Amino acid sequence: MTIVHVTAECYPVAKAGGLGDVAGALPKYLQQAGHDAKVIMPMYRTRFLEANEWEVVHKGYTNLGDYFFDYTVIRETSNKLGFELYLVDIYGLLDRDKIYGYDDDAQRFTAFQIAVVDWMSYWNYRPDVVHVHDHHTALIPFMMQHCYRYNSLRSIPTILTIHNAQYQGWMGWERSVFLPPYDAWKTGLLDWENTINPLACGIRCANRVTTVSHSYLDEMRSASNGLEPLFEYEKGKCSGILNGIDADVWNPAADTYLRNDYTIAAAAEGKAKNKQELCDVFGLDPAKPLFIFIGRLVGEKAADLLPAVIGDSFHHIGREMTFLVLGSGDPQVEGELNGLRSLSQGDYNCYIGYNEGLSHLMYAGADFLLMPSRVEPCGLNQLYAMRYGTVPVVRNTGGLRDTVLDMGAPGGYGLLFNDASVGDITHAIWRALGLYQDAERLQAARTTMMGLDYSWEKTVQQYIDLYTAVLS
Repeated sequence: MTIVHVTAECYPVAKAGGLGDVAGALPKYLQQAGHDAKVIMPMYRTRFLEANEWEVVHKGYTNLGDYFFDYTVIRETSNKLGFELYLVDIYGLLDRDKIYGYDDDAQRFTAFQIAVVDWMSYWNYRPDVVHVHDHHTALIPFMMQHCYRYNSLRSIPTILTIHNAQYQGWMGWERSVFLPPYDAWKTGLLDWENTINPLACGIRCANRVTTVSHSYLDEMRSASNGLEPLFEYEKGKCSGILNGIDADVWNPAADTYLRNDYTIAAAAEGKAKNKQELCDVFGLDPAKPLFIFIGRLVGEKAADLLPAVIGDSFHHIGREMTFLVLGSGDPQVEGELNGLRSLSQGDYNCYIGYNEGLSHLMYAGADFLLMPSRVEPCGLNQLYAMRYGTVPVVRNTGGLRDTVLDMGAPGGYGLLFNDASVGDITHAIWRALGLYQDAERLQAARTTMMGLDYSWEKTVQQYIDLYTAVLS
């Protein structure tokens, strides 16, 4: 089969979160399984773009309402990522340093989707399946089926994967002129509560819809930021497929970001060396258990609770642990986390920003990973942490529920708590300290975690089965 993935992110080209990791790994493992996988994404101005060789494969001309634009499609020539990678450039819209966060994001990603569909209509071959990801590409199934200009694509089945339903790409109806001419009888497919809702449209128009964990799919019927009735109505074509991790990239025994690789058998010694290196960089005491947070500093990750959690832990439990935070997002949260540094007694620090290499070192050197997420469709951080023998301390929600077994259960290896509240998180930290003091039990948990198989080799077959089903 030939599967074309259309996405706003793809690691290592451009990544803001878990979507980028999935879009960079799933096609590679589809390719290894004998299928032809391709990825199409915007041509942001990134280091990856500058560091690799490209060839122009198509030049086109189309429009976003009354704004007519040229677009260029380039291909990475060496298949460095293990699959064909195509970038779409639109002058003035996609030629930006950042992926998201611009006032004209609605125009940017609508134009990107139109360019992708326009280009596909000129290809001299047809993919078997078009797989789109999140709201940034969720209008593509509608355009392929109902825009007159692209009738030739109507028979190609589409899959929509929802990585985060909190963001839906809402646009006012005045922007309906952005779309190529379409069958007016199909206007209702675009509408949700008197607004153009690309994610809702994708759920309606795609042949199949997947979420990135089983529990997250169940939660969507009761908590999906206004789309609850739609998930209930369309449940027959929805399924949950748990994300995998790229075991080549995330491998403590062969991690190119680490000076001190380690295996399961040598986990204690290897983690101690990485912890020492990490603590030397950030001025932390390596004799104390180290808790880390890695991720976007936004409300859905409950990052706004971190300053109070750290303060309350020191106040109620004592300065018996250290904390290190890596992330960026809400400026107020960033400011509060930076402000805590002045109160540190060798037990707290933070890095505001994104640093891939540092994240690998933190997983390798930390004892515990905090994930107090209010919403967590799948979560990859807990899977990375477990791969590196770092105990996840996570809220009992979404994909975290599906992947972390609490220490209170037979064979348990993680710590779960129920509410995204300062009290619940602080209590979980107290439980973690008890585990840390029991060296034998901690080592058993590490051995169990590091032996779990959450690789894409295990997951990819479920996608292959799904593609086969829509083609039958």
